[in-house]
Amino acid sequence: MTDTAPRQCDLLIEAGWVVPVAPGDAVLVDHAVAVTDGAIVGLLPTGEARQRFHARETVARPGSVLIPGLVNAHTHNPMTLLRGIADDLPLMVWLQEHIWPIEGEVIGPEFVADGVSLAVAEMLRGGTTCANENYFFPDVQAATYQKLGFRARVGLPVIDFPTAWAKTDAEYFDRAIEVYDQWRHDPLVSMAFVPHAPYTVSDASFERIRMLSDQLDIPVHLHTHETGHEVEESVQKYGQRPLARLDRLGLVNDRLIAVHMTSLTDAEIALCAERGVSVVHCPESNLKLASGFCPIGKLEQAGINIAIGTDGAASNNDLDMFGEMRTAAQLAKAVAGDATAFSAVSALRAATLGGAKAMGLDDSVGSIEVGKRADLACVDLQQIETQPLHDVVSQLVYATGRHQVTDVWIDGKARLQQRELVGMDCQALIANARQWRTRIAAIQA
Repeated sequence: MTDTAPRQCDLLIEAGWVVPVAPGDAVLVDHAVAVTDGAIVGLLPTGEARQRFHARETVARPGSVLIPGLVNAHTHNPMTLLRGIADDLPLMVWLQEHIWPIEGEVIGPEFVADGVSLAVAEMLRGGTTCANENYFFPDVQAATYQKLGFRARVGLPVIDFPTAWAKTDAEYFDRAIEVYDQWRHDPLVSMAFVPHAPYTVSDASFERIRMLSDQLDIPVHLHTHETGHEVEESVQKYGQRPLARLDRLGLVNDRLIAVHMTSLTDAEIALCAERGVSVVHCPESNLKLASGFCPIGKLEQAGINIAIGTDGAASNNDLDMFGEMRTAAQLAKAVAGDATAFSAVSALRAATLGGAKAMGLDDSVGSIEVGKRADLACVDLQQIETQPLHDVVSQLVYATGRHQVTDVWIDGKARLQQRELVGMDCQALIANARQWRTRIAAIQA
């Protein structure tokens, strides 16, 4: 082969625009991405790509934009089967009087596998390629994500009361280590600790989580400062706000994925910035449960890494990251009283590279860069709803609907083609969801 001979690649995706996310706010016109063995091997103008690469498959989308697959940085995907149950209630009433009792009747391997499968189908149809999962039966979750070819960081749960997953503190940790050891080398599925929240986890369990997180080099994914009530309760019980207590226990560091964070002082924001904490913003769930407002504008100004999550479909009630980006950007401006706060560029970054960084996966996903894995989404911008097209990123965040996602790849493999799921039976998923509705309705009766 001479220097000018075309290089073989598995896939060449030609797009009207490519938004790589890194570096900065670049929008590349008429560019192509070349993929080999699941990795990005080229990002270059389409004409040049056709000369330099000989592709086994070429996908041409001249009216579309190619973006990194969206990263849902906080979700409870098995709870997709609880969508629409006990709406319009405050957080603790919703949890303690409705969700936890129902879960106590249905949680098990079948519920988890079926809920994850339904969620994966929904996420793929909305351009999401990676999820930061927080639920029980992580072994079943991991197997389901792997089977469906979906990238996930699965949580190893710890909570101070018995569940169908574990009955004692010792069993929670024993089972966590067992699942971690089973999945530690998987290319798509990785692990994190997911202690439920400061108000449901003891100091002793937090200390053990910190030690194991350090030893295993895995994140700690935690609801914290979700509501003002949580903060007040912590002060009454421990004499400290939750972040101060977590800091005392050694958990405020660059492995902490702090979710919600609606009730923060300037000093707490400075501490998170200094320690490298990532914050996951779940604006729609926070709004629906009246949990409070995360001060995203202040967090961004402080240099904190920001990610975006949908939370579970039982409290959102969807897994739509396009909707979440739009709400995050708009809400940040209202909270800050500043129309420049949390721009469209910032929102897209938070929904892609920010989430990947929070999860410790930014070396492999979250942006379109040579050497990273080919987790990609193609979005049709030719439709009425996104015309005229003055600014691609602005249009993605403020005008685009998830129904405009046409194609999705994970690790270079097609998971959505022209709006059709690959290897998943939509009608079977719908039928299965309906039988769960019947079963759950019987429990509520």
